[in-house]
Amino acid sequence: MAKWIVETGYEDIPEVVKKEGKRSLLNWLGVAVGAAYHPAVDIVLSMVEEVGGKEQASLLGRKEKLNILFAALVNGMTSHMFDFDDTHLETVLHPSSPVAPVVFALGERYNLSCKDVLTAFILGAEAECRISQAVYPDHYEVGWHITSTAGNFGAAAAAGKILGLDIKQMTYAFGIAASQASGLKEMFGTMTKPYHPGKAAMNGIMAAMLAAKGFTSSEQGIEAKTGFANVLSTKQDYTQITGKLGEHWELLKNSYKPFACGIVAHPTIDAVIKLRKQHQIRVEEVVEIEAYVNRLVPILMGKENPRTGLETKFSTYHCAAVALLDGKAGEEQFSDERAQAEDAVALRKKVRLIVKPEINKDEAIINIKLNNGTILTEHVEHAVGSMINPMTDGDLQEKFYDLTKGILPEENIHKLIQLMFKFEEVAKVNEITALCSST
Repeated sequence: MAKWIVETGYEDIPEVVKKEGKRSLLNWLGVAVGAAYHPAVDIVLSMVEEVGGKEQASLLGRKEKLNILFAALVNGMTSHMFDFDDTHLETVLHPSSPVAPVVFALGERYNLSCKDVLTAFILGAEAECRISQAVYPDHYEVGWHITSTAGNFGAAAAAGKILGLDIKQMTYAFGIAASQASGLKEMFGTMTKPYHPGKAAMNGIMAAMLAAKGFTSSEQGIEAKTGFANVLSTKQDYTQITGKLGEHWELLKNSYKPFACGIVAHPTIDAVIKLRKQHQIRVEEVVEIEAYVNRLVPILMGKENPRTGLETKFSTYHCAAVALLDGKAGEEQFSDERAQAEDAVALRKKVRLIVKPEINKDEAIINIKLNNGTILTEHVEHAVGSMINPMTDGDLQEKFYDLTKGILPEENIHKLIQLMFKFEEVAKVNEITALCSST
């Protein structure tokens, strides 16, 4: 893996992969800017102010600059704050949030071309996706947050590519990253969950910078008996890491969220919204919302009584309720205010999840039972945003606009959308970050 990352250049990446890389970066930039003023960010900035440091890289959506480590931390946090970032559906890894902050921070620090930034991003994303596949699902199901753990490797790979590491140094960077890999699913629904990819981004930069200066590690940090894959998982499939490198690209499996919550609840939301559009449903007539779902739904999205906006992002009960009440599931539907609203609380209690083993991750069957005996049914085979029913370029542009309006000047928003779709043609990434300063 280290050899492939070191030796692969922009010209070796297929055009279709480059296009998906640009779509990923557009989506990532929008969600990062959109959460720039979340209270969790202010808490981190207050801590950073006490520590001090150079102003080297931008905080996207704000005016402040921090050193590259803390800029990567905060931009990684904001891009995952709304749970609105991209998802590699096979592993539920969020590829961009640990890697894009790295290439943007280092790209700005060293005044790099967007072509170099895009190359490093794609290679880093490929590394983390492949390493996550080597240990998924066992690693994830035991309690590790795979975006955090595998994200360390993607971040280190991307940073190492930008810093020009040789094969030995890149191998050491992977080892240093392996020792930093952590992040617990117990933190879902709190500020610590989005902290995970931010810390992975920060760790990756540290790993690559230390390796560049001769800092050593095990050369088998992933596959050794006491390495990452064996210590943190009961499943190891190393062919997933290096099989068909350069021929098969995991980024082509990336997906983008139309709803601001855990992706396994999206089929339920999609189905409920469709029923709302098809029928004049009066909420007071609803007796029960019966949701037949994939086995992961109650595991990942099973909070029955969420108390905060962050907790509602992990509650399919809340997702179904606001989908029927509001007809959408954007960031407003997952606020503290909406979490505690009487109508949402009451309707959540009428939602029942039923696991059916044969139902896929992007599928759901919804029955809304009314007090007159009527049962309204909707079967979503492939939710919007899934691989088979993906968001279009136009959908991503609209999402970007909705997330950034009120934070960035209108002129900047439209300019950014244009530039992100021809990203590799932009001379310097600093041209992009300059447009991301808040009004």
